[in-house]
Amino acid sequence: MTTRQHFLATFAAIAFAVAMPAAGDAADTAASATSVDGRGVTFQLDHEQVWIHLDGPGVVHVQALPAGATDTHTLVLDPHAKPAVVANARVHDDDDTLTLASDRLAAIWHKRTNTLELQDAQRHPLLTLDLAALAHGEVQLTHAPGDALYGIGGYDKDADASAGLLRTGAQVAKAGEQGHAGAPFVWSTAGYSVLVDSDGADFKLHDGRIDIGGMSKPETDVYLMVGDPPQLFGDLANLSGHAPLFPKWANGFINSQWGIDEPEFRYIIANYRQRHIPLDAFTFDFDWKAWGEDWGEFRWNAEKFPNGPIGQLKANMDKLGVHMTGIMKPRVHVDTVEGRYATAHDLWLPNEKASPDYFSHKSVKDIDFDKSAARVWWFNDALKHSFDTGIVGWWNDEADTTQSDTQFLNMQRATYDGQRAISNQRVWSINRNFWLGSQRYAYGLWSGDIDTGFASMAAQRPRMLSAINVGEMQWGMDGGGFKGHPSDENYARWIEFGAFTPIFRVHGEQGEKRQPWVYGAEHRLPDAPLPIGYNGAAAEVAAIKAIRLRYALLPYIYAYQHRASSIGIGLVQPLAFVWPHDANVRNDVDSWLFGDWLLVSPVVEPGQTSKDVYLPAGRWTDWFSGKVHQGGQTIHLAIDNTHWNDIPLFIRDGAIIPTQPPMDYVGEKPLTQLDVEVFPAAQRSHFDYYDDDGATYDYEHGAYFSQLLSVQQNGDGVQFETSAVTGSYKPALQFYLLKIHGNTTTTITGNNTQLPSFASLDALQHSQGEGWASGHDRFGAVTWVRIATGKSQTLVLASKH
Repeated sequence: MTTRQHFLATFAAIAFAVAMPAAGDAADTAASATSVDGRGVTFQLDHEQVWIHLDGPGVVHVQALPAGATDTHTLVLDPHAKPAVVANARVHDDDDTLTLASDRLAAIWHKRTNTLELQDAQRHPLLTLDLAALAHGEVQLTHAPGDALYGIGGYDKDADASAGLLRTGAQVAKAGEQGHAGAPFVWSTAGYSVLVDSDGADFKLHDGRIDIGGMSKPETDVYLMVGDPPQLFGDLANLSGHAPLFPKWANGFINSQWGIDEPEFRYIIANYRQRHIPLDAFTFDFDWKAWGEDWGEFRWNAEKFPNGPIGQLKANMDKLGVHMTGIMKPRVHVDTVEGRYATAHDLWLPNEKASPDYFSHKSVKDIDFDKSAARVWWFNDALKHSFDTGIVGWWNDEADTTQSDTQFLNMQRATYDGQRAISNQRVWSINRNFWLGSQRYAYGLWSGDIDTGFASMAAQRPRMLSAINVGEMQWGMDGGGFKGHPSDENYARWIEFGAFTPIFRVHGEQGEKRQPWVYGAEHRLPDAPLPIGYNGAAAEVAAIKAIRLRYALLPYIYAYQHRASSIGIGLVQPLAFVWPHDANVRNDVDSWLFGDWLLVSPVVEPGQTSKDVYLPAGRWTDWFSGKVHQGGQTIHLAIDNTHWNDIPLFIRDGAIIPTQPPMDYVGEKPLTQLDVEVFPAAQRSHFDYYDDDGATYDYEHGAYFSQLLSVQQNGDGVQFETSAVTGSYKPALQFYLLKIHGNTTTTITGNNTQLPSFASLDALQHSQGEGWASGHDRFGAVTWVRIATGKSQTLVLASKH
């Protein structure tokens, strides 16, 4: 009998024993004045009013309100969250217990002992909460020994990340410093999670016990959730807030640089376009600002960028499909117009002394973004002008040096609210730490000023996955490393890693260049295009291949970015999200899911000639070779240590993966046909294809295109379905070109009408409508099926072995 089975077998007996005190004993705290409604109960427990309520199908909210305290909440919770709908909520009260139940959970209040027992839908016990401890401002929970626990916090940029993803012992929930992600939230693959509403908290994780203290307000709000990992993070998003969609361009490649002026910038962009290396955005460091002058923190440096403040640079870059983004700092120069305004209106951090800025060497102080007046002032006329003339994304830096968990959150909140007040253009930002609730303000996280080198690169994997484990689904890093100059091999492998992260960008310290053509032994003329079939510098070629693969996958990526916004599950998922009961992936940082259908395991060691990769249960196909592997085992891969252009990338059985033709930037050409890789499995699978204008918030008002694609292998045949379309957006898309891998097809019917067949893919592509052809590709036998988008259709493929 396993530890957990023993716990489940004895839990009821233990609960009964503690529920029946010995004669003469009394519970430490007695409950009285019970009031029951359709979804909860309120009662007096000593000097506290306790409220237990269903806040969603999988959420129980417990609040302990001391006498005289008010019902207040922190920014961890979404102040605009809609009331949860709980279908089939049930309340049953008897002398000893009161049970709240939904289709996903049961919460049982044991009145004699003042404990709350949380069970799943099958009535398996998960957690027990000591209600009496709430009166002391403490959350005390027991659970089965051996439960794997995650969340709470990630890692500062220089912290040892060898512990990986699992959390044990003393843990502090905080925003932290460079690269850290934090939340007062702990969850388990056993099927539960716990969120406390607090700015900061101390967690003690024992084997079988969770203690939470050090909370920021006198009233205690605890949210207990039940479900699998996607359900837990969906509930977390409902409570803490959903992230708005980033602009579509933000899913492309972003080059950041410190040490640049307008002529060099134009030169770099011309090279990207002439070489046909995809690029969607360029981020300026200090250089774009008139740093140290009046309003210099907010406006263009007209000496370095003469065409910036007049809007000409923006007009030129718009034609080339390049979005300009710029660094923002939380500090303002004291002896400037804006500095004197901040002094007069008390906008500074309290008790902070002025000090010389390391770049301007003039006195600066930090704005206190926790003050509403500071946030209202921040998006001032100077910053509005910079936005209007082309700075359309925000790189917020260095707001992680205070004791406030919400300083960075509120800095971006000020920018988000300011931009949304004047524009329907989507907000994008990256920031150097994360506190739960930040995601509501178009908030990405990057991992700080990290070193170059393979060890630093490898250490980014637990940082990314730990950030996702606390609810930050938009993560990126300084590709190539910030400090130092990466080797050619390190750069190539870093680009391949970055191509499979949510935010794909490169950056280095002052004077460092991160363009692909900088790396490699062969240095061609700087304005020479990259010829088709070029086999020159290995690092450059490997990097360009990875960038182009990222762009091929953009329709797939964007659909999962929409899912992150709508239901809280992001583009990147730790393997434990999907295989929560596989002990082999409990602490796996070597691989992750990219979307639902791709598993990636980047090379992060120098000179590596082989690599072991664990594949979870299922059937997996190598993206590049087409070789098939059975899951539930570790496979041994050969690695190319000469050209560095191989990425361990596997397709999960059941996959539906839309791709697009080569483009130099998002939206360069109208997308009229979507190529869709399909790998049917015996179990029905699906993909929610999603599109919108990619630039505005009109999707919030129904201006989107969504169509469910599903497939299932039925013996020798395959059934592929497209649902009716939802949303009012009309894309340029006309056809799906399905690439259905597997058996050789003999006939295809669509809505009971036989589709015409063609002798070849080329003949099918030159036709004017629907049809099919068969042949072979790197995966083996394939059937190409061309069908119109925008309508509900059922395809039946009859096949033979």
